[in-house]
Amino acid sequence: MAIRVAHIGTGNVGRLALIELITHPGYELTGVWVSSPDKVGRDAGELAGLGRHTGVAATSDLSDILAAQPDCVVYCAMGDTRLPEAMADVQRILAAGINVIGSAPGVLQYPWGVVPDKYIERVEQAAHQGNSSVFITGVDPGFVNDLLPFALASTCREIERIRCLEIADYATYDGSIVMFDVMGFGKPMDEVPMLYQPGVLSLAWGTAIRQLAAGLGLAVDKITDFVERVPAPEAFDVAAGHIPEGGLAAVRFEIHGIVDGHPAIVIEHVTRLRGDLRPDWAQPAQPGGSYRIEITGEPSYAVDICPTSRYGDHNHAAIAAAAGRIVNAIPAVVAAEPGIRTTMDLPLITGTGLYAPPLN
Repeated sequence: MAIRVAHIGTGNVGRLALIELITHPGYELTGVWVSSPDKVGRDAGELAGLGRHTGVAATSDLSDILAAQPDCVVYCAMGDTRLPEAMADVQRILAAGINVIGSAPGVLQYPWGVVPDKYIERVEQAAHQGNSSVFITGVDPGFVNDLLPFALASTCREIERIRCLEIADYATYDGSIVMFDVMGFGKPMDEVPMLYQPGVLSLAWGTAIRQLAAGLGLAVDKITDFVERVPAPEAFDVAAGHIPEGGLAAVRFEIHGIVDGHPAIVIEHVTRLRGDLRPDWAQPAQPGGSYRIEITGEPSYAVDICPTSRYGDHNHAAIAAAAGRIVNAIPAVVAAEPGIRTTMDLPLITGTGLYAPPLN
């Protein structure tokens, strides 16, 4: 029997997740929520770019989604710039007895020690009221800094440090809100965008730090962060818009989980809009971008993850990976105990039923 699933948000991750929900024989799509007025009333198949009619018309009213009584909601609405609203949405859905899995709000990936207990308690209360569960995941934060490091760590005798990196050229990433409002690309160097305000990096990736620490049995004393920013040497254009001369064009930041004065867990991002900017910073293992997991210990590891896609470049492949991680975890989340669930709570998700023969 198919799992009844509703979908919220049709942006970069959401559109690809919607494709998977429509085409997967194990799911029945019950509704689609959108934020843009021009998408209301349009068929889900059209919004997914599939060129097929599903009979499911998009709505901007969350009550319509809940009224269909799906087993699960895939929540891919923007959470970076609307955290209170996203948290309220999730609580409402959970309290209605509907499970939630998605890419936002990111703080729910592993909120303990990251956000105040009162906010965690509200989500837990809603989940227990509805006998429902919530799992927030993705790539980074997501499986690159929880599932994969845990798998490598399971082979070690001792571990001195775990470092997880994203190294990517974002010139082809067309999410303007993330690019300009959140990360501040193109903004004057004396303007501090949202992501680099004091404590925000430690909040955004604190979930990954705390979850890795919990899995390794470590007590993190504190989480610290720093950022380096580089201006554009001249004006140029990227997929999301225009970068003026002197505007932010490359950034590197690190978040450290400090244990006994030592950075035991490190998340690092190197994000360029041109490959020639700061060549001394870490370089990707494939053109455009890759992820890397480094474990210093016995044994030590340096593992590069190079996502590719037949439908786009490295940025598209990474987004597709996030969507796949979300959609493929639906059965496990529906079967999970009520409350906030994490990678450490769920069984290993193996990609059951995904085999497809070669196209040729």
